[in-house]
Amino acid sequence: MEKFVLGIVHRIDKDTSGLLIVAKNDKAHIHLSEQIKNHEVKKTYLALVRGAMKENKATVDMPIARSEKDRTKMAVSRRGKNAITHITVLEKFEHYTLVEAIIETGRTHQIRVHLAEIGYPIVGDFVYSNGKNPFGVQGQMLHSYQLEFVHPTTDKKMSLTADLPEYFQEVLKELKDKEK
Repeated sequence: MEKFVLGIVHRIDKDTSGLLIVAKNDKAHIHLSEQIKNHEVKKTYLALVRGAMKENKATVDMPIARSEKDRTKMAVSRRGKNAITHITVLEKFEHYTLVEAIIETGRTHQIRVHLAEIGYPIVGDFVYSNGKNPFGVQGQMLHSYQLEFVHPTTDKKMSLTADLPEYFQEVLKELKDKEK
């Protein structure tokens, strides 16, 4: 009997909610890994950030490497690997912004590092936002919302979405209620 090892193909950071890709067999794992390597998987995230973003769209193109000051963190660095994040504002609040982030590359902590670097850290991200968590959420308010890829067996284009977790929805409701 053949033994299959489930393989995580698309990882998400600890305390990030939402979708990830897991292959059921080696053939699927290889096929999906190739799509990721060739930037053929569209990865869309939703994040609540501190601060009211001025622009409605932005592309952050800054290389990321392990931080020289703190080896447990990543940082923007000239010696880093290419990292590109496309950001679109979905909703603005007085002191917060709900954004969509689409990543072309998949560097460790990429969205968290890029947003913090441009001055809009993710709410609840204790690593990159000075620990500020006014809503008392567990983990950062970063959600792997949508994945688009070609199915490894059927060759059909797949588009999967995951609803925001309840705590994320509650914080957004609280912010909307304050705006009224």
